[in-house]
This record gives sequence, structure tokens and C-alpha cells, in this order.
Amino acid sequence: MERTLTVPGRYNRLEQICEFVAAVATEAGLDETAINRCQLAVDEACTNIIEHGYGGEDKGAIDIACTPGQGEVMIKIHDHAPPFNPASVPQPNLDAMLDDVKIGGLGVYFMRQVMDVVKFSYENGGNTLTLIKRKEK
Repeated sequence: MERTLTVPGRYNRLEQICEFVAAVATEAGLDETAINRCQLAVDEACTNIIEHGYGGEDKGAIDIACTPGQGEVMIKIHDHAPPFNPASVPQPNLDAMLDDVKIGGLGVYFMRQVMDVVKFSYENGGNTLTLIKRKEK
């Protein structure tokens, strides 16, 4: 059964969001590593919504819907920011020297590394990010 949470776009709500996701992922039977990966992806996504989508705190809400399945969890994060095109985010240069790496720009990359499915869409007047994490076999 789908669980939902709506919070204002504020950095101090990230912990609440991550706890909500962890509870549903636990219900789905995911282990601690998989749950931590879900939390990392959700934290990155919601931080990006606040910072880049809304351009700061208190400028919009974040809707999270989590659906536990048999050995997997589906997380949908919806905002009402302008359309986001993930293709506009450049691929990170993972071979660059640490001194040459700029801060930021790795959120989408990290999400794709830690989740099994990462899908972006623009619908219902906002962006929807669908994340799926499956239990390791």
C-alpha cells in the first residue's frame, strides 16, 4: 500500500523525509545497505529540488509517495518547480584531479549509481522522479 508524505521545501525536513523512506524500505524487506542507498538518493533529489528547482527554501512543497513491494520499494518524488531535464546535467569527470573538481553536480550520478531505476518526468504541473531499489539476491 502506498504511503505519502508532503513537506515544505526546507533543508530541515530532509531528515524527516529520509526516516519516512527508511520505514517503508524496511517494510519492503530491504537490508541496511539498500535502505542507506535509498536515503542517499532521496536526500540528493530533495536537496536539488530545494536548491535548484525552487531556488531556495519555502518556495514550494515536496510530495513523496513510497510503495513497498515484495523485496523492492518504489519512491516517487514530485515537485512543482520548472521542468528539469536530466540530460542538461553534464557527466562528471571522475578522472579529474581532486583540486580540479567543482563542488556539486554529482547528485544525479550518485542516484543512478545507488538505485536500480531512476526515471525523470514532467507531469501534472511538476517534476516527478521515480526511484526503485530492489533487494539484493
